[in-house]
Amino acid sequence: MIDSLPRREREIFELLCSAGEATAAQVRELMNDPPSYSAVRTMLSRLEAKGLAAHRSVDGAYVYKSVPRAATVRDSALTKMVRTFFNGSAASAATALLGMSKDMTADEVAALQKAIDQAKERAK
Repeated sequence: MIDSLPRREREIFELLCSAGEATAAQVRELMNDPPSYSAVRTMLSRLEAKGLAAHRSVDGAYVYKSVPRAATVRDSALTKMVRTFFNGSAASAATALLGMSKDMTADEVAALQKAIDQAKERAK
């Protein structure tokens, strides 16, 4: 469903995912070339109607947050990124990401090794 959102609604949704929660004014500040405040509020309302955002009232202001679990959004975004920029190759994407990592903890290295070992088992 996230892929089918209009560009601006998707931008707002992604901002809510990364910020955790934000008011309409805060969302507007984070946007590239932001539309009017009322347009941001309208798009936030649309995201709520689609079940992708929720709000709570804090001192008279609406504070919005994304509704889907972060893992669901992350998986969708990664799938699209791997398909678009790495011809569907998770290995190529992982190699590129590892090239960006300067310092990895022993726990991170162990987790990667475990994932590699599991992938090897599935490939048998």
